[in-house]
Amino acid sequence: MPPNRKLSKQVKSSSGSTRGRCRVRFAVDAEPGSQVAVAGNFNAWSPKKHVLKETGNPGHFERLVYLQPGDYQYKFVIDGHWSADPNCPSFTPNEFGSFNSVLHVQRTPGKKGPRPQASA
Repeated sequence: MPPNRKLSKQVKSSSGSTRGRCRVRFAVDAEPGSQVAVAGNFNAWSPKKHVLKETGNPGHFERLVYLQPGDYQYKFVIDGHWSADPNCPSFTPNEFGSFNSVLHVQRTPGKKGPRPQASA
């Protein structure tokens, strides 16, 4: 990855859900115009299934993904380079000698019923 590329990821959930799945927002900063995706065990590690779109803020990319509660491993793929999330406190070694980021998605009770929670 070029040294000037800044990565920052935010994984948030909101109260929306579809069939028990939690809405999780993946976000990362990269060079404007980059090709950015998130790949993990939730999409068979395919960088083609969840492509992030550049927002109105140049170099900021986001994508909503609906996930069942559980633990997931993932990486960002930026211009073909696979990168663990440097802002994620949870990592696990992988079979390639590097690390995958770990996302914990859970539902917690709220005033209007269960609310999804996601943390990395």
